[in-house]
Amino acid sequence: MPRIALATYDSGAEPHKDQDLPVLLRALADAGAEAVARPWDDPETEWGGYDLVVIRSTWDYSWRADEFVPWVERVGKATRIANPAEVVRWNTDKRYLGDLAAAGVPVVPTRYLAPGDPVELPSDGDYVVKPTFGAGARFAARYTPDEHGTAVRHLARMHEEGLTAMVQPYVSGIDVGGERALQYFGGRLLHASRKRAVLTPGTAYDADKVAHPDLETWTPAPAELAVAERALAAVPEAPELLCARVDLVDGEDGQPRVMELELVEPNLFLFLHPGSVAAVAEAILTAARR
Repeated sequence: MPRIALATYDSGAEPHKDQDLPVLLRALADAGAEAVARPWDDPETEWGGYDLVVIRSTWDYSWRADEFVPWVERVGKATRIANPAEVVRWNTDKRYLGDLAAAGVPVVPTRYLAPGDPVELPSDGDYVVKPTFGAGARFAARYTPDEHGTAVRHLARMHEEGLTAMVQPYVSGIDVGGERALQYFGGRLLHASRKRAVLTPGTAYDADKVAHPDLETWTPAPAELAVAERALAAVPEAPELLCARVDLVDGEDGQPRVMELELVEPNLFLFLHPGSVAAVAEAILTAARR
């Protein structure tokens, strides 16, 4: 009976946000595994006692990357962890988009402004400012050229916290085609979803945002599949990935571009795709038995 730990976050007194976690635990138990969910920062958990640790919903890690990445590396030395520690280290910093672009993957054009860099913001067209370490649209906002002063204050706040900013043109295709999330598990396409734009004009960078507005099932087009597979193939050293999510939007040419490649703790949206539960459980069991 394989022993499997699903790493999550400590929700405290609040309801847990991972709707998939209890469903997945039941599916793993029904398939013959001993599966538990544990907060990644629980000091009492002996991670080395599990055959496999799956980073499932550690959704507070972006606030604590300096703690999270070393934790992943420690667990990776004690037992098997998915995805591998070297993948997590690379993927937690969204400067990986530059690596994908260098490999020829179509991505949303991105500039980076670290603390101390000269502040240069677009003077033509809407743009987005967000941190290289972030999730759920945290510290992200959309601006027009007329809102230069507000955007500068936003950058100053991030730089005060030691964060590097990303500056991207606002991809208007998202207002028409939405953002498509292609989910891979166990090396195969699991399912796909689509959501509408998260960043609406005038929403403050520090305001709470709905991370997945109007989420719905989606059937990916051949062009979307091709870009997603190119992105996955460009991950350094092409490691074996248990889970991956490729977020796509349409560029000005109408062709899909990578908005984000999520290899750390992607929401699986199993509540929207209940038919995928068995495949996820089987892929986890297969990985645990290797």
